[in-house]
Amino acid sequence: MIIKYFFLMVFVFISFEYGYSQGGILNKVPKQISFEVGYRNIFSEKRFDGNAKHGYGLLFDYAWQLRGFNGTKNAAFITIPLGYTAMIPDNDGDSRLGILCYGWTVRHEFAHGKRMIPYLGYGLLLNQMRVGELKGSIMGHQTQFEFGLNFSTKKRLKYFTKIQYSYTSFPRLNEEKRIVLNFADLRVGFRF
Repeated sequence: MIIKYFFLMVFVFISFEYGYSQGGILNKVPKQISFEVGYRNIFSEKRFDGNAKHGYGLLFDYAWQLRGFNGTKNAAFITIPLGYTAMIPDNDGDSRLGILCYGWTVRHEFAHGKRMIPYLGYGLLLNQMRVGELKGSIMGHQTQFEFGLNFSTKKRLKYFTKIQYSYTSFPRLNEEKRIVLNFADLRVGFRF
């Protein structure tokens, strides 16, 4: 019991010492919230059972700033996205695809203090895909890379546009070959 209190006191002491050594107070990490919408295209050679090729998506993103707090260095963020994509069938015989995604992404800005700031992002996400009227969903993973531009305003609000590539993989039951989809997205949104 005494050892537990000893380690608790050491932890509290180190925490306060670190906080006061960084300027006398503990500062909150800046956060950023993003909303985006856009177009998605599957450009895999073999699509999932001949289903939809084009669709639209929306995404909500909550980010914590990791670097560039004082404005002298380029900012970097780690984010938790939550998004949904609806793939529209090409014809009446095809099935509609719905994909829910969530995970982690990282975003690095290449400038600071400018009106237009380019950035590069990458992430690992989980996906749940629903096919047409079938019951249940398939769990898969998504690796994503994006390049975009932030457009600063005089207020805290920032607009952005980006292009994005995603490699997505889903398992098939009783088959060795996985469902592999390559996506290209064009998206716009705002951050605050």
